[in-house]
Amino acid sequence: MTTPAQTESTESTEAPTSIVLTDVAAQKVKALIEQEGRDDLRLRVAVQPGGCSGLRYQLFFDERSLDGDVVTDYDGVEVVVDRMSAPYLSGATIDFADRIDAQGFTIDNPNAGSSCACGDSFS
Repeated sequence: MTTPAQTESTESTEAPTSIVLTDVAAQKVKALIEQEGRDDLRLRVAVQPGGCSGLRYQLFFDERSLDGDVVTDYDGVEVVVDRMSAPYLSGATIDFADRIDAQGFTIDNPNAGSSCACGDSFS
């Protein structure tokens, strides 16, 4: 697994989130950003209300910097979490699966008490 570089920064007074980005996920994020042809994009991970279980994950590329963002660098891949999502994502692991039975990014979150059958939302 990729460990965060020593340059974790936050503009908030809260403790930084400790998301883990696996090597496979970091490589996939790098490849997708290269396909976009932009070097200003970062992977933003957020938690939003919605889904069957009450909360859902959002992963998207973003060039914005918001007040209170927690930014962690994983070997050249920046992962950004807003201050409201950080407590929900602390300790979560983001991986990428490319198998016949599963494809895409997955989030293993120890803070999720339950999740729905689709795996896209949690509580």
